Formats: sequence, C-alpha cells, structure tokens
Amino acid sequence: MNNYELTLILNPDLSSKFDDFESKFSKVLADIGFETKRLENIGRRQLAYSILNHNKGHYVIYQLEGPAAGAVELETKLKYDTAVIRSLLLKVDTLSLEDSLLMIESREAKKAPEEIKVTPPKGKVAEEPKPKEDVAEDTNTTETE
Repeated sequence: MNNYELTLILNPDLSSKFDDFESKFSKVLADIGFETKRLENIGRRQLAYSILNHNKGHYVIYQLEGPAAGAVELETKLKYDTAVIRSLLLKVDTLSLEDSLLMIESREAKKAPEEIKVTPPKGKVAEEPKPKEDVAEDTNTTETE
C-alpha cells in the first residue's frame, strides 16, 4: 500500500453541500480501495487566477493510503467529476497527520478581522521633525582683559 496526498479544489457552490460531496467521495475512495487517514476541509478561498469562470474555490486535502493501481482510476474519476475544478494526487513517503500550512493560514485569516490592523498609506511616509539638540554657541561673547 502506498501513501498519497490528494488536494482538491471544488466548485465554490458546494461549500454549503460539502457533507454530501464528502460522503459520496468517501464511498468512491472505498470502492477503489483507498483508506482515508485524514481529511482537512479548508473551506472557500480566493483563487490566484480564474478557473472555469470561478474566482473562489473550496479546498480539501485528503491523506490517503491505497494501491498504486487505484491511483490511476482515482485520477480518471476526478477528471470527469464536475464538482472538482482542480485536483492534485501526490505519492508521499509518510503521511502528514498535522495541520497543513494552508489550514494554518486559513485559521489566521479568520482571526485577522477581529484584530483590526492600521496600515500606513502607500507611498513615502513623512518623517517627524527631529528635535534640535541644545548646543551652546558662544559667538557673541569674547573675552577681553
């Protein structure tokens, strides 16, 4: 049995119906012979570029274990699934059972609106004038004896 990491970008309209998709997809995985070790439901995120007229996508990451022959069949099924915008199936040496960077970034992005950050306007920032140092100048006094 090989270890795989499957990253899916789903149609963003499925965000509210993800549980239905997940149950159907789990059945497909089981039929092919894959066992799901971990599932990360990242949620809706902005895409870097438009894919099939979608600007957002629902990200999901699966950690799977299964046969090599099943990987080819899984990629074929994903290719013809209309709910899947993009997919990436990678063979990995060991499964990562900790949170992915995408999941951590997504959590931090949800916390960010709570912490309002003030950013300076773009362009050159005016510097505050520095206070002049007190320098004693003795230009008017002359010593005469």
